[in-house]
Amino acid sequence: MDSIIEVQRQTHEEVERLERALYTILAKPQSTHQVRLQNEHKASQLLDRIHQRVVTLSNLYDDEDTRKAEIDAISGTTRQDDLSAFYDRLGKINEHHAKYPDATVDGFELELAAFVDDDEEYEDEEFEQDDPVALLFSGEEGYGKYLDLYANHTTYNNLKHIGKRLAYLQYLDVLLAAQSHPVHTELPKECRLHRDYELYIRALHAYLTSFMKRSQPLVDIESQQREAEEQFNKYWESAEAEEWQEAQPKAPENGQGEGGIWCAACQKMYSKQTVYDAHLNSKKHIKAAQKQATAEAPPANPNGPPAATSQHNGEPSHASGKNKHRPAALYTHLCTQLLRALAPALNDTKSNVERRFSLTAREREQELLEQSKKPPPAAKAAKEGEGEEEEEEERIYNPLKLPLGWDGKPIPYWLYKLHGLGVEYRCEICSDHVYMGRKNFERHFQESRHAFGMRALGLPNTKHFHEITRIEDALALAEKLKREGRNEIFEQETMEELEDEEGNVYNRKTYEDLKKQGLI
Repeated sequence: MDSIIEVQRQTHEEVERLERALYTILAKPQSTHQVRLQNEHKASQLLDRIHQRVVTLSNLYDDEDTRKAEIDAISGTTRQDDLSAFYDRLGKINEHHAKYPDATVDGFELELAAFVDDDEEYEDEEFEQDDPVALLFSGEEGYGKYLDLYANHTTYNNLKHIGKRLAYLQYLDVLLAAQSHPVHTELPKECRLHRDYELYIRALHAYLTSFMKRSQPLVDIESQQREAEEQFNKYWESAEAEEWQEAQPKAPENGQGEGGIWCAACQKMYSKQTVYDAHLNSKKHIKAAQKQATAEAPPANPNGPPAATSQHNGEPSHASGKNKHRPAALYTHLCTQLLRALAPALNDTKSNVERRFSLTAREREQELLEQSKKPPPAAKAAKEGEGEEEEEEERIYNPLKLPLGWDGKPIPYWLYKLHGLGVEYRCEICSDHVYMGRKNFERHFQESRHAFGMRALGLPNTKHFHEITRIEDALALAEKLKREGRNEIFEQETMEELEDEEGNVYNRKTYEDLKKQGLI
């Protein structure tokens, strides 16, 4: 067993060297977003190691008995020539090195070198080292630049009592509105009090917390969430929390009700007036009425309706109904705080989605190829003045918030107006999907979403239904075509044309027959 004083000295040395390594990493030039995020993750790991060693040091200093025994052992004995304790320790050291001859003298050096050494020393054309930070993000998140909220958007649109479904861009606008008021205040009360909303808001909170830890590793998210939870506790005790409370039904009294005639004394419901009048003269009702007159409250009837029990215990049932929706209210408050912290990332996500709407298929392929290429290493001998000029060039001036092109710069305003990217086109046949720009709107009539909607209505997706977006108009046009005797329009097998490898054009039925015979 090592000396406790030596362990303390070694731990102090490791803490000091880790702090120097932390300074070295944070002082590195952060030319790109990828380099900055990699340095932040390394700094976060170094901080975790420093914290572990500080906790170990605190425990060692708290162990006063062991320290005192160690100091007494090395302070010497009554005889100055007694070196037995020294030779005992020397024998243990020699035994350890004889048992482990190949052990490294300082294993801490290897641990520290993994953080401080540059990756340029290991670069090789044949060997490509995987980036551990890139594996933390999906392709849609773009190395921590954007949020991937497509799964949450789908869950949001499938909530019960939601009313109007939103497109992805509109869903991002709803989340951005959390800067001024709590998130999802646009939903009706019956939707927010449903079980599905609680599951949705839990999943949204889990994703936002995970993205925050991955994209901002140096931010103390746990302390921020604890402060937000303390604020929520004060809010929950105030009168403003009544919006998360269900309406409590009142206890029924004697008289006509929805299910019949209620007798408070007998705690029983009668369906007919004649039966109710007849039971008033019975002995059972007379005894129950006398007991009710003497008692403060009517007796509880286990076979009565559930509302009868709430007549005695109105306050406990009121509190339980309020606490039932406390988790949903808590996660809504926590998500609001996270969305306010992630407002820049949300704005970048919205701009990226709008930019991708304006790209063609070829431009998207070119963008994917450029992203897959490894960026060239930065020149080591770059001057400070040149670095500042490059940073100024990287700042994009975009006051109109135009979509970005494939080169990462805002598209021209005339191109934005030409494509009409600021105009929304809604198609009811595509489940109220919104298309930004005339080009995307015209293209969607031949896409699978619109074809599936037409197939669900039992209509063919032909040129006669082009520019028709409302279900009512499509059905009316189909009836009009049937009245005109143009039934050949609905013969999809003969109207759809296919082309073989030689360029010959056939309808679908003829093409399938020739293909089955092996003639094509």
